Amino acid sequence: MNERCGVVAISSNKNVAQEIYVALTALQHRGQEAAGMAIYDEKLKLYRGLGLVGEAFRDFNLEEIKGKRGIGHVYYSIKMSTQENVQPILIHTSAGDMAIAHNGIITNSEKLKEELMEEGHNFSYGNEEEAVIYLLSDNLKERGIEKAVKAVMKKLQGSYSFTFMLKNRVFGLRDPLGIKPLCLGKIDGGHIIASESVAIDALGGEIIRDVEPGELVEITPEGYKSYKLVEEKHRAHCFFEYVYFARADSVIDGVEVYGVRERIGRILAREHPVEADFIVPIPDSGRAHAYGFSKESGIPLAEGLMKNRYIARTFILPTQSIREKLVRLKLNPVKGIVKGKRVVLIDDSIVRGTTMKKIVEMLRHHGAKEVHVRIGSPPIIAPCYFGIDMTTREQLMASGKSVKEIEAAIGADSLAYISIDGMVEAIGMEKEGLCLGCVTGEYPVKIEGEKYRFQESLERWEED
Repeated sequence: MNERCGVVAISSNKNVAQEIYVALTALQHRGQEAAGMAIYDEKLKLYRGLGLVGEAFRDFNLEEIKGKRGIGHVYYSIKMSTQENVQPILIHTSAGDMAIAHNGIITNSEKLKEELMEEGHNFSYGNEEEAVIYLLSDNLKERGIEKAVKAVMKKLQGSYSFTFMLKNRVFGLRDPLGIKPLCLGKIDGGHIIASESVAIDALGGEIIRDVEPGELVEITPEGYKSYKLVEEKHRAHCFFEYVYFARADSVIDGVEVYGVRERIGRILAREHPVEADFIVPIPDSGRAHAYGFSKESGIPLAEGLMKNRYIARTFILPTQSIREKLVRLKLNPVKGIVKGKRVVLIDDSIVRGTTMKKIVEMLRHHGAKEVHVRIGSPPIIAPCYFGIDMTTREQLMASGKSVKEIEAAIGADSLAYISIDGMVEAIGMEKEGLCLGCVTGEYPVKIEGEKYRFQESLERWEED
C-alpha cells in the first residue's frame, strides 16, 4: 500500500509551472521521494521526477514550460519509489485527457479495479488514481461534471483530497468526511487549491477558505465554482495532521496548527507533571509542544538536541533499516545542556519506538542524569488506513503494550502520553468531528476486520 501526501492546483492568467514548483516546495514536508506536475498547453503534459522538488524538476527549465493551468504533487511511500508511481498521472480517455493527484487512500481500490477490468478497462499504472479516472470517464459519457463526480464518490471508500484536470479545466475534491485537508486561495493572477495553507502563503496569496468535506471546486483565473455534492452528518478530520503531519504555520479547517501543538504541551504538563532541569524538544516535531509544556510547568526550555537539516524526516523514509541508521546522523545532543541534568524529552508521537529508544540512549551516553519522555499524542495502538505510514499493528510500539512496558523498552525514567480528551481539547473541535482511528481502533470508514465508528453506510445521497 502506497501513501500519497501533498497536492496543489492552479488556474491563472499567466504560466503556472514556477508557481506550482514554489507551492510544492512549501508542501515538501508532506512527501520527499518524488514530485510532479501536469500542465495544460494545448494538451496536458507531465513533468515528473524522483527526489525532493528541486531534484525532481532539475532536468526541466521551468521558464520554458508554457501553460496557465496545472496540478502538482509531492509523494512518499512505504516502499521505494519508482518513476512509474510518481504523480500526477495522465490518462487519455474517451472523455478527454485527464490528470489526477491524490492525497489519501481508497480502501476499496482493489475491488474497484477488478470491476473496471471486468468492464474492459486496461490499467497502465495499476493504481487507485487510474481507477478514479476510468470511473469518472465512464460517468462523463452520460452526465455533466457535477453528476459524474458525485457518481464516482458513491463508489469510493476511504480518504481523498484530489486535484485533477479534465482537459484544461482544474478541480479540487475532498472526501465526504474531510479526512484529508484541502484549502482554496487567491493568488496574483488566479486561484489555487492546495493541501495546506502554507502553499498559498508561499505565493503571497490569500486564503479564501477550506474546501468543505464532500465539495467539488473548479477554479479559473477569475474565480471559482463550488458544487456541494455530499452532506454527511459526521466529519472525521485527521487529528494527526494537527499533532505531527502538517507544517506548524498551516491553518487547517480554521484551526492554526502551531496553536494546537502549544496547547497540547500545556495540557500534557498539567496531566503528567515532572520535576526536571530542562525541557528538551525533539526538533522540529516536538518544539511547539515543548514550548507549551515549558510555559505551563515553569521548567526552562533548552535546545538540547541539534538537528542536521540535510537529513530527510526518518518517519517517512521507506525502510526501517534506513530510519535507524540515520537517527544518530540526524540528531546530536548538546553536551553542556544534558550532562548531569534531569531532562524532559518532548515529541509529538511514538510510532515504532526505535527512534525514541536511540535518542534516550544518546542522552544517557552524554551524561543525562534522568530522561523523562512526554508525548503529545495518545498511544498509537491501531493502523492508519487513510494515508499515513502506519499500516500494520506489528509496526506500532503501543499495540499490545502498556505504557510501563513501552517506558522500559525505550529506556526512559518515565513516560506519559496526553489523553485523548486532552488532545481533543487542544484541537478545539468536537471529538465526533475527528478521525481517531489509530488511537481508539474505531474507524470512520468501513475497514474489514476493524470496528466501524459511524452508521452502517453513507447516507443522504440524493438521487441523480
